[in-house]
Amino acid sequence: MPLRDHFRSPVNDKHRWDAVHGWWPAEISRHLFDLLPAGFQAEPKIQNGSPFEVDVSMVEDDDRPPKTDEGEGGTATLTVPADLSELDEYEIRVYDADRGRTLVAAIEIVSPANKDRPETRTQFVSKVDSLLRQGVCVSLVDIVTIPQANLYAELLARFGQTDPRLGDPPTPLYAVTLRGRRPKKRRPVLDLWCFPLVVGQPLPTIPLWLGPDHRIELPLEPSYQEVCRLLRIP
Repeated sequence: MPLRDHFRSPVNDKHRWDAVHGWWPAEISRHLFDLLPAGFQAEPKIQNGSPFEVDVSMVEDDDRPPKTDEGEGGTATLTVPADLSELDEYEIRVYDADRGRTLVAAIEIVSPANKDRPETRTQFVSKVDSLLRQGVCVSLVDIVTIPQANLYAELLARFGQTDPRLGDPPTPLYAVTLRGRRPKKRRPVLDLWCFPLVVGQPLPTIPLWLGPDHRIELPLEPSYQEVCRLLRIP
């Protein structure tokens, strides 16, 4: 069966998108059990970004000047609004257990909260950038139809690059695998495998690199369809 639009009617009339996002990482991990060679293990990780609220009422209602401590240095205290919420994470992490649980690959399932504001998009892109610089292979899977920002395109823009396979404007739905390489006597490069997604079409099989010369092929369709079956999403 094809990819559904989990953010519009009729699917979202009866089924919340986060039910799929919450279940899919575990199902992908289960499928990876049969694909990963000995010594590697996959684990799902889910973290819902909880808002961190500062005492805005103090800022708005208290007209007194900032309190100054009488201790050494006269340190001033001040309460200000700040967005310190954590990043939404629906991901699968692959470790090399034979090398002290070294993280070798991460599959990030994009959530609406990852792309609905400039600051959260920057936060997500910075996370992926950091993983790539650590030598981790990263796959992004974005089935979020609302909002329509493209985090992969924003990541490439950070490196001054574009991917013509995304189209103009960039398609909001895609699966992509990225890995960084450092060829001898050459500048570092990014290898990219991008698969634009279309509602009504099957999901692709994506490469997942476990080392410089070691990759497996991960079909996304079976795990996605199993989640939809278990949640009774037609």
